[in-house]
Amino acid sequence: MKIVRRVGVPPRERGSTTGQTCPDIFELSNGDFAVIGREATAEIDPELPSDAARADYERIVVITRETLVRAKRDIPDV
Repeated sequence: MKIVRRVGVPPRERGSTTGQTCPDIFELSNGDFAVIGREATAEIDPELPSDAARADYERIVVITRETLVRAKRDIPDV
């Protein structure tokens, strides 16, 4: 599995000049997406709605609103 492209703009264009806060979204060669974000499983897991589930090997990752909004134009419709 390889990164095909970034979805959205680079972190620097969203104001990250230090490299400390760099949420990012990438499209992978198999069509899946990889996300770099703040790990928040322990914090958010208890808040999941009753019809949501998380496997033991899955983590909840938070990205900034700006990261997703600025990626919107690059996210395919299908």
